[in-house]
Amino acid sequence: FFPSLFLGVGKTTLIQKVTQALKSSGVPIDGFYTQEVREGGRRTGFDVVTLTGNRGPLSRVSSDSSASRREYRVGQYVVDLVSFEQLVLPMLRNVNHGGDTEKRICVIDEIGKMELFSQAFIQAVRQTLAGSGTVVLGTIPIPKGKPLDLVEEIRSRKDVKVFNVS
Repeated sequence: FFPSLFLGVGKTTLIQKVTQALKSSGVPIDGFYTQEVREGGRRTGFDVVTLTGNRGPLSRVSSDSSASRREYRVGQYVVDLVSFEQLVLPMLRNVNHGGDTEKRICVIDEIGKMELFSQAFIQAVRQTLAGSGTVVLGTIPIPKGKPLDLVEEIRSRKDVKVFNVS
């Protein structure tokens, strides 16, 4: 797992380069990464991009400060939980239901505040980490403020190696 203190240090770029190298070596790999969405030079949100090429919104900037009860927010961003789950959960379930005969790699970029609004995602990540035939290549945030339970659970696992990216 690659945590980082700062936004924009290249975690996703690193994930993409490693993914391309593994794919070109013929290693079975699936997963997703998050990518900034920019309009007019400013960040307006984030998309989820699967390694099979599907793409959808993870979050968008909202100027409306009066959030409804069903709205999930991180700072100025409103999280599109339905879009996120529709893209990511089938892929994670597919990885989890594969046989253990062949080692697979699952890319999860990232396990952060926005993604952790989804209880189904939390469960799927735990199942993926428990699978003996899957190696997870992922990104997690450096703790600041209130710890994120799943992130700390991952960080403290004996079978996880954490590399700090700066």
